[in-house]
Amino acid sequence: MSEFDLVVVGGGSGGVRAARIAAGHGARVALVEEYRLGGTCVIRGCVPKKLMVYASRFAQEFEEAAGYGWTLEAPRFDWARLKTNRDTEVARLEAIYRSNLLAAGVQIFTGRAHLTDRHSVALSDGTQLQGSHILIATGATPTRAVGIKGHELAMDSNGFFELAALPRRVVVQGAGYIALELACVLQRLGASVRVVLRGQQILRGFDDDVRAHLAQDLVHSGLQLDFGRHVAGITQTDDGLRVELDNGDIAAADCVLRALGRMPNTHGLGLETVGIALDAHGAIPVDAFSQTTVPGIHAVGDVTNRVNLTPMAIREGHAFADTVFGKTPRRVDHTLVPTAVFTTPEVGVVGLSEQAALERHPRLDVYRSTFRPMKATLSGHRGKMLLKLLVDRDTDRLVGFHGVGPDTGEMAQLVGVAMQLQATKSAFDATLAVHPTAAEELVTLRTPTVRHNL
Repeated sequence: MSEFDLVVVGGGSGGVRAARIAAGHGARVALVEEYRLGGTCVIRGCVPKKLMVYASRFAQEFEEAAGYGWTLEAPRFDWARLKTNRDTEVARLEAIYRSNLLAAGVQIFTGRAHLTDRHSVALSDGTQLQGSHILIATGATPTRAVGIKGHELAMDSNGFFELAALPRRVVVQGAGYIALELACVLQRLGASVRVVLRGQQILRGFDDDVRAHLAQDLVHSGLQLDFGRHVAGITQTDDGLRVELDNGDIAAADCVLRALGRMPNTHGLGLETVGIALDAHGAIPVDAFSQTTVPGIHAVGDVTNRVNLTPMAIREGHAFADTVFGKTPRRVDHTLVPTAVFTTPEVGVVGLSEQAALERHPRLDVYRSTFRPMKATLSGHRGKMLLKLLVDRDTDRLVGFHGVGPDTGEMAQLVGVAMQLQATKSAFDATLAVHPTAAEELVTLRTPTVRHNL
């Protein structure tokens, strides 16, 4: 049996960061991964998805070019070439992850792992690892929705990245960011896409103005949104797939993508053997230092279902390693979280939604602006941007930013810095505008659109 100071189960963003930092603190570290290094984000998530998003947006760029004097031949898209180039980049990044781990002195093991006691991990090939500490960083996996007839004919978000060709007709089930991002990619690359969602609006949990604005833009772009519906069954036919909705509507499709959320990836880890009970969502409960209920066993990232974002997993992994091996206890703040949804148009958010802000800051000022981007004045594109700031009137502090439109994800990152510094609306007002930009709207909003609880 090989002995280590730390055995990391899971080679995604959180596990890799924890392993490297712990090794840098002098720990003997083993890392176990059953698939590929880099996790969901690098292999079949954030990175390959964003590359697909870039590809899909060229269609609009080609259309808008005419208004700026460009004459183009009819563009032709090659899915196979994009897939090859995308997969080559993913392989390059995976190799970097591996080389960085090896350079840090981490020993890498390939196989399925399960815990046999609080200090022991067994691999599927019979290898036995002993660790003074064990870190579980196995991430999340697409929800297995098996409750309908023909569910095996559909694919999840993992399957999307294996598509060998662009399907002509697609039904997407779901209304979260994964469903909408992939729906936008497929539609803008040339597929006819129908999105089926149970609720009456997209992006549950986001600001209502963002949800309404984005939904309208998506419909204008050509997506069909079926609100209040769900897929009742899928059948194989000579013409592809026959998708039946709960109201009896029938959709013909070449591909059904079910993006119904993600669940912590804990199956088969042997957690019950060591006495770890999962919470109601199937996640591993941890304290502020990522310690589970069993001493010496820790967990970071999506498997804990705290804030399920790659940068948060990285931060949690780093903080764990500093706390346990660097003798510098570090808590991670899960409250101020900049994020983006890479639909087209994209969404950028940091801080509270208007609904959530009102619960904490009843004297709330709302600054909202919708406008046509300067680029659209010549291109003729019909879309408008939405930018929104939420300000606590009593302290003048900014408590929320929401944007829909080009580069709002980039804006959210920088507004996040300002909010981390507890920026006030007066500080925004005192900042000189960069003209002409869309972001200058954030420092030129002078009159509240709504003043709550005057």
